[in-house]
Amino acid sequence: MPAATVLVVDDEKNILTTVSRALALEGYEVEVAGSAEIALEKIAKQAFDAILLDVQLPGADGLELLDALRAREVATPVIMMSGHGTIEVAMEAIRRGADDFIEKPVGSDRLVLSLGRSLRLRELQEENQELRRRFGAGEKLLGKSASISSLREQIALAARSNAAVLVLGERGTGKELVAAAIHAGSTRADGPFEKLNCAAIPEGLIESELFGHEAGAFTGATKRRHGKFERAHGGTLFLDEVGDMPPQMQAKLLRVLQEGELERVGSGAIVEVDVRVVAATNKSLEEEIEAGRFRADLHDRLNVVPLRIPALRDRAEDVPLLAEHFLALACDVHERPGKTISEGAMQLLTAYAYPGNVRELRNLVERLVILTPEATITESQARALLPIGQAGGTGEYFRPETPLREMLEAIERDLIERALEHRGGHVTKTAADLGLERSHLYKKMRALGIRKPGAD
Repeated sequence: MPAATVLVVDDEKNILTTVSRALALEGYEVEVAGSAEIALEKIAKQAFDAILLDVQLPGADGLELLDALRAREVATPVIMMSGHGTIEVAMEAIRRGADDFIEKPVGSDRLVLSLGRSLRLRELQEENQELRRRFGAGEKLLGKSASISSLREQIALAARSNAAVLVLGERGTGKELVAAAIHAGSTRADGPFEKLNCAAIPEGLIESELFGHEAGAFTGATKRRHGKFERAHGGTLFLDEVGDMPPQMQAKLLRVLQEGELERVGSGAIVEVDVRVVAATNKSLEEEIEAGRFRADLHDRLNVVPLRIPALRDRAEDVPLLAEHFLALACDVHERPGKTISEGAMQLLTAYAYPGNVRELRNLVERLVILTPEATITESQARALLPIGQAGGTGEYFRPETPLREMLEAIERDLIERALEHRGGHVTKTAADLGLERSHLYKKMRALGIRKPGAD
């Protein structure tokens, strides 16, 4: 593995020499720069794994160079150094995007520790981003059912307009995917796609999240911050769980949608915004309106184009396609190549009702990939991970026009199989759990066609 490269930026030659020697002894490759201008030239020509940056430099100082790097979206870890270090300077450096702050004279142990920690943290962040990218690769509305095909057609039609869209559906159905598809198919596709979960933001912060704030607007507001609306200018803003937005914020959101302008918190200045809003909820907004928790006029503004996502139980024919898709993704992410799902396991997965919808299926398949050592995921392994009472489908054993005796046998067979699986096929322990004699359990197993375990 090649050595990490570090750029040391300082106008004091003795610091450059001392730090360079200390890092070289630790196996780092070191470049030096005596000013911000020289540093920028080197960074333009070479990618560094980390940058050690003095605060006080001739010309542009270190904080200005840090601002320039972050403005150019250079994600390289930056550790600031200063011989006049104060808490205020350190906090300002961290606020501007520095990874750490070291006081001069720089101790080699402290330097190596900080550098190693910053490099490892950035490595973990990159790994996490790669996992998210890989596991989210190809994320789209999969399915061949009539309901999902119809939804895709509606999305294509809605995307061509600038009208607000209200996406309705149960949890886990893929409302964010629909919003992303609308954005991707619109004339705003080259613009930003911002997201905000209205249920996840504390009530006191949601206004700042949406509209931004000025420095000093409230405790902790140390500098101006653009909100989601400004960052989504020229693009699309996805408001998830909009039914959970606090009532006072609903009025402010309505005004922005009507006027196309906003005021940051702590400012009287008007900021014009051009944003298309796609909202989503798993609630009945009509019921929320009737209960006085949601504004009818805001509902009218958001509900120009309503799109409803079908529950997965209503399009069970799509489960095999989705399961295979999630299987391939999970095998890639967790480095378990070549896994397959047996026919029996797929039948169980298809029959399950999925109260958590597509998200639950995805999690279940990923769990099977992780917990199944064999190359093929079997029916018993799938049944073991399905919620109790659900392995047969909807959790109901009733089948119209079926004799009671057959339905009772199905229940008994399912319970005995589950009990055997719980005890790893140990018949004696299973019989004790069920309050049966061992010979009686064997008799029932033969009558119900339950295969005898290979060992007891």
